Amino acid sequence: MSLAFSTARANPRSADVVGIGVFSDGPVPRGLGLNRASLSTIGFEGKAGQITLVPQAVGPLLVAVGLGDRAKISPAVLRNAAAALARAVAKRTHLATGLADIDGVDARAAAQAVAEGLVLGRYKYAALKADQGLSKLETVTLTTSAATMAATDAGAVRGATIADAVTMARDLANTPPSHLTARDMAEKATEIGRDAGLEVTVYDEHALAEMRCGGLLGVNAGSEEPPRLIKLHYVPRATPRGHVGLIGKGVMYDSGGISLKPSDGMHVMMKMDMSGAAIVLATMSVLKALRVKTEVTAYLCCTDNMPSGSAMKLGDVLTMRNGKTVEIHNTDAEGRLVMADGLALAVEDEVDAMCDIATLTGAVLAALGQKIAGVMSNNDGWAGQVTAAAERADEKMWRLPLPPEYRKLLDSQVADMRNIGGPYGGALTAGLFLQEFVGDIPWAHLDIAGTMNVDADEGWLSKGATAYGVRTFVELLERFEAPTR
Repeated sequence: MSLAFSTARANPRSADVVGIGVFSDGPVPRGLGLNRASLSTIGFEGKAGQITLVPQAVGPLLVAVGLGDRAKISPAVLRNAAAALARAVAKRTHLATGLADIDGVDARAAAQAVAEGLVLGRYKYAALKADQGLSKLETVTLTTSAATMAATDAGAVRGATIADAVTMARDLANTPPSHLTARDMAEKATEIGRDAGLEVTVYDEHALAEMRCGGLLGVNAGSEEPPRLIKLHYVPRATPRGHVGLIGKGVMYDSGGISLKPSDGMHVMMKMDMSGAAIVLATMSVLKALRVKTEVTAYLCCTDNMPSGSAMKLGDVLTMRNGKTVEIHNTDAEGRLVMADGLALAVEDEVDAMCDIATLTGAVLAALGQKIAGVMSNNDGWAGQVTAAAERADEKMWRLPLPPEYRKLLDSQVADMRNIGGPYGGALTAGLFLQEFVGDIPWAHLDIAGTMNVDADEGWLSKGATAYGVRTFVELLERFEAPTR
């Protein structure tokens, strides 16, 4: 259930909890009723994200919310502080807070960040629990001055819209695989697309065979569940500022195929191998609501990767949509195979630039850990737009190289290329593989294998699937400029 936001110049009587931002330096807000010494006595120092409850004999519960050093305040700090506040007041129903009215941060940006933090901080996937234990928080009043009320209201609406999309993607990625097959994903995408003003086309296994999508069909060969390729198309009302292609990896469950994965942790993580497709679908769902002026065509490449007597084998050769042949040296390097067909189709759409997003390699997790996604690109200008959007969204990404000297690691004796490049530099050789399917179109590859999941609540990230990339894509598409080739 989405939060209902409103703005006001004072805390409403209906509020049963009030969140008050406190910096680690400078004066303490009067409304808290405590001075710095008193707060220090109870262990509150105002560190960013720190929370302390201050009960009152009469009136709402007061919550001191740490904002850290005043000189370092930013939308990212407010977003994480709001998320911590949402978790602390989960048993309350009506929250009032002045977190969006902080000197040093633009009112609209502050309200957006606070709305995102409150929605995402209260997130929990509990659809299959009898006792769901969900947050009871229903309404939020953002208190602000008359001069900034309009900006605050606009920012809160935008933030809630984007956060609801992130929530959608998290729900999809957290759903167990038997509850969300490729066919289920197609049905959900059709419903979501219809509500979001998108043109939706679903291609089944027969259409994919006619389309010569050998990568998607090859990965699906061992599964009893048929594959689906889902195309979503958004056209703004005004003349588009350009045309972007988005491609999302939708491996609904990844067993590794014949190259079977070890069992430890697989039951939790591999249902999230469709996070890329979920992120792209969620992004597409809000383009109309946010009045994005960029035309966007998206492909969700959805299938299981399962072992069986019909599964693709080591040494098999697949023919991809663009005609290139690929020798299979590891069936667990399957994401690049399904993405290759999606990339080739985006090229045929003659987009001005494109991005793919995938939980692609354990190598990027080894290189960058769980808090930074990897970015690879064939175009410096386009890579710059992607990383700038990620920085604005506070989704950390780091550009990795595509060394041409590593391309020979993908050479095959029997096909145009093979699907893995050896034991080292796996994230880079995976990027080089995908580059074979983008032609000269500016392209960026986002490897989110490390950032797709967190083990515990932290800031705006809630335990489980993160939907890392939705907010970056929104920022990217809103400010898109066609890159020079």
